[in-house]
Amino acid sequence: MIIEIDFQSDEAIYIQLRNQIILGIATSAIREGDALPSVRQMADDIGINMHTVNKAYTVLKQEGFLRLDRRRGAVIALDADKMQAMEEMKNTLRVLLAEAYCKNITGNEVHEMIDEILDDMKNGRM
Repeated sequence: MIIEIDFQSDEAIYIQLRNQIILGIATSAIREGDALPSVRQMADDIGINMHTVNKAYTVLKQEGFLRLDRRRGAVIALDADKMQAMEEMKNTLRVLLAEAYCKNITGNEVHEMIDEILDDMKNGRM
């Protein structure tokens, strides 16, 4: 999996890294049980500070996307708590859909967009 960081973006680097790892999981570029590079190696590979990588890994751990293993380091381990994940997604979607509503984006347009995104994930694209 190739990680690309946009240093000109307003989005924090650790969030960009977190998001790219989640997209990697969703597109099967990385799978449950795969080990991520060490904090030091990831920082060297993409040219960012080790503390930034550590923060991204910590957030992913808190969100249930990975666990820390003494021997293997950061390992993709998806949280089995689907109900909690669905509730968190619902809260996030509520705000996104309110923004869409305010900008006159229709329900059909939202559904088409969701279908397109899910198709891309199924086919390993993002």
